[in-house]
Amino acid sequence: MTSIGTGYDLSASTYSPDGRIFQIEYAAKAVENSGTAIGLRVKDGVVFAVEKLVHSKLLVPSSNRRIQTIDRHIGLATSGLVADGRHIGNRAREEAENYRDTYRAPTPVKALADRIGLYVQAYTLYSSVRPFGISAIFGGIDTEGPQLYVVEPSGIFYGYHGAAVGKGRQLAKTELEKLDLPTLTMREAVLEAARIIHLVHDDSKDKDFELELSWVGEETGGLHLPVPDDLWAEADKHGRDALDEDMVD
Repeated sequence: MTSIGTGYDLSASTYSPDGRIFQIEYAAKAVENSGTAIGLRVKDGVVFAVEKLVHSKLLVPSSNRRIQTIDRHIGLATSGLVADGRHIGNRAREEAENYRDTYRAPTPVKALADRIGLYVQAYTLYSSVRPFGISAIFGGIDTEGPQLYVVEPSGIFYGYHGAAVGKGRQLAKTELEKLDLPTLTMREAVLEAARIIHLVHDDSKDKDFELELSWVGEETGGLHLPVPDDLWAEADKHGRDALDEDMVD
């Protein structure tokens, strides 16, 4: 039974007869049309990588970044509508600050993902608002060690060893499943993340892209920071070389 075009997709507060909320599915589609973002939880930290599509040659490099710092020990990578991602980033910073003020301790990554999940889910309950058109990957270091969570447009969140969202998520997930993530170091994970982003980018369909990389863990003293320029250049070259080898094969 199909309900598309019969009015059940006009509001996020309306169920279709077969139990679907089409506005949430449309929000997920907005994520699928965006560049790929991945997160790798490895033995000594978390690595983020994003395929940021460049829609114009006039854009200033490194503007409109899709990787954000939420707290000193937590990073966020988003795929979907950029403005929605910034809004969720700002909300996450408020939640992290509130947690520190209340408990006098750094925010656990799971607690932050839980709070943001509840916030995102509230935007699926009322006809006066729309669901957020993003999937958000939260990662960081807390008392439990490296942590990685994904919050979906519906508000649900899951913990992962490796996560991928965006248009290239299926191929990226396949590549992540081939890796022995619990044994990788952060530096090894940076190289693999760059390789995967270059692999999932479709040169024939997509515009040019910028590779964004960041990490948090032992290499950074527990702080979420951009990957150093020399390592970024090495990872970018590694990704391009691996892509060329695949094309030759």
